[in-house]
Amino acid sequence: MKPPGPKAGPKVVALGGGHGLYASLSALRRVTDRLTAVVTVADDGGSSGRLRRELGVLPPGDLRMALAALCGDDEWGQTWRDVVQHRFRSEGDLQDHAVGNLLIVALWELLGGTSAPGSTVAGLDWVGRLLGAHGRVLPMAAVPMDIVAEVRGADPARPDEITHVKGQAACAKTPGAVLGVSLVPADPPACPEALAAVDEADWIVFGPGSWFTSVLPHLKVPALARALTTSRARRVVALNLAPQPGETDDFSPQRHLEVLQAHAPDLSVDVVLADRAVVDDPAALDKAVQDLGGRLVLAGVAAADGSPRHEPARLAQAFVQIFAE
Repeated sequence: MKPPGPKAGPKVVALGGGHGLYASLSALRRVTDRLTAVVTVADDGGSSGRLRRELGVLPPGDLRMALAALCGDDEWGQTWRDVVQHRFRSEGDLQDHAVGNLLIVALWELLGGTSAPGSTVAGLDWVGRLLGAHGRVLPMAAVPMDIVAEVRGADPARPDEITHVKGQAACAKTPGAVLGVSLVPADPPACPEALAAVDEADWIVFGPGSWFTSVLPHLKVPALARALTTSRARRVVALNLAPQPGETDDFSPQRHLEVLQAHAPDLSVDVVLADRAVVDDPAALDKAVQDLGGRLVLAGVAAADGSPRHEPARLAQAFVQIFAE
């Protein structure tokens, strides 16, 4: 079965950030052109963190990656994908800055800065037009934020002690077991366009991606969480192919769902998608899916080379079958 033409595609909102969202968007753009990415904006490391601290802007890195994922497979799309993903290598201040990060922030400044109503979204829309993006990219909130993780054993010398680790970069690398996450500020203003997209969606896609720092933060923005739980859209959770080192070490597929339910008790799920090759206990996973009110779909969505990454064409095919049922 081939993916449907663009006019036949459903309205889809995909949530996440980083490489996980890149994978889902690379697949979903093959299925529909009515696609919106709602992106975590809590990054405080690397190029994004430097721009955030120096200019007070939203961290642009995950937004850039989402835009790159939406580039087409033609020469135009692939060229611009490579341009915005390119990082400078130098001995000076440009070291490791991504071209796309600078481009996004430049547009925000030209359009009036992040304090100007709508400038953040308008800047992202301009970049999307330049790239010929197959969809739209929006931030989950209108202000930058910090992730705070509740961690057991962050200090290896005190394995039972529970402490708080602040910052996405620190949370992603903590040696302890992450128990949950919260945001600072605790009630950030949600992006109005993101709320509208969720309200109008046919399908909402959670994951894959770093569970505590890319997927779950959306459910900690109060207005966005309400929209996600009350939307008429059907909801699909795409599970990771392997635990995330530092965040979800030793997590089973069902443990990911248990954590999701703990962070959003009112959220119902219609479908959970998992790669059949990485599910050791289908019965246990199926029970966890049923506890969320959904059904389990097992498919081959991993890359053929055996690496723990999703193959866009295979993932797209799985989404086609899910959306058709």
